[in-house]
Amino acid sequence: MPFILVRHTVEDFATWKPSYDEHATMRKDAGSKGSQVLRSADNPQEVVVLLEWDNLQNAQAFAGSLDLRAAMEKAGVIGQPDILFLDEVERSGA
Repeated sequence: MPFILVRHTVEDFATWKPSYDEHATMRKDAGSKGSQVLRSADNPQEVVVLLEWDNLQNAQAFAGSLDLRAAMEKAGVIGQPDILFLDEVERSGA
């Protein structure tokens, strides 16, 4: 299963989170199977999002989309995000 890991800094998490939530339908329509949102314990404005995808091609297309760039800008993302494409090797409960 492919994943996208996105790490970025936001101006204000309280502003960013509702914008992220509003974008859920676009992510789902693009092939996202769900996500986890995490914040840095040291810097609450640093956000990491791990998104599961139906296939790598859809994940790459979404990550490069103008829609995503516009949504990030609207949500207050600062600077260039780090985006990694990952393949799941193993999943465990411990």
